[in-house]
Amino acid sequence: MAKSFSELESLHPCFGSHGANTGRIHLPVCPGCNIACRFCERSINTTENRPGVTGRVLKPEEAVEIISRALKISPDIKVAGIAGPGDTLASDNAFKTFKLIGQNYPDLIKCMSTNGLLLNERADEIIKAGIDSLTVTVNAVDPEIEAQLNDYVIWHGKKIEGIEGAKILIENQLAGIRKIAEAGITVKVNTVLVPRINGNHIAAIAEAVAEAGADKYNIIPLIPTAKLKDEDAPDCAEIDRARRDASKYIELFLHCNHCRADAAGIPGVSDISRELYGNAGAGQREPADRAQVNGRHPITGAPGIAGFGVGGFTENFSHG
Repeated sequence: MAKSFSELESLHPCFGSHGANTGRIHLPVCPGCNIACRFCERSINTTENRPGVTGRVLKPEEAVEIISRALKISPDIKVAGIAGPGDTLASDNAFKTFKLIGQNYPDLIKCMSTNGLLLNERADEIIKAGIDSLTVTVNAVDPEIEAQLNDYVIWHGKKIEGIEGAKILIENQLAGIRKIAEAGITVKVNTVLVPRINGNHIAAIAEAVAEAGADKYNIIPLIPTAKLKDEDAPDCAEIDRARRDASKYIELFLHCNHCRADAAGIPGVSDISRELYGNAGAGQREPADRAQVNGRHPITGAPGIAGFGVGGFTENFSHG
């Protein structure tokens, strides 16, 4: 049974409004993605502090050893999360990893993030895996707005662009949130705020995800990158307005740190990723040629196709 929201508030560093005094470890085991967000640029490096960035990608089997090392360094870690650098449902890596975590570290809270394209059809697997907290990135509930933020989806092997792809994504996000919420799993929704595109749409998103059963809503200011690199990031007034619009429908989540996909330690207090990963830890630059070898990922062996493909590192991914 998933941990209750009250348990998450006391143990999960991202849910306790009192400030973090427990730690989390993000396990970067999911390299591939299945949607093309226009604001996202997935990367293997050790210098940027934002979602979708990692110093290396782990195999599921490696994750258990990394957790063992992390707990020795920081016993206050209570959460094992998977948030990328791609999407957690685009492969089986997250489920393989959570199974190993359940066998070896059953007391850790299991937390995952997804763009939600496959959430509806893989909801039962999430429930079976014993996930305690799920984050879904929902940037619009109007396909015309979503199509301005996402070029296309890869849906059962087909590339579906524009409004048609956006409609599929939104339908699966909301249906999936409903299934997960009905199972008693805490659901947080992230929205990347792009004022020119979805700034006037936040209330509609909040109302829709709350109706579907989401518990918390997190507004993430745009980090101008990739195809939206020339967009203005929201200012304080725009963020405040968006939060006011959303708060009419759902409880807000107000302390997101834009964590990397390989973050480890107590948020805002300690970062142990360098101790875990050595030269591939945060603060150490990894050679560029580690990102791909002969066009393939050095760990998974998956093809790194420019533009899109599971395992590629040049395509886009979801914030958070």
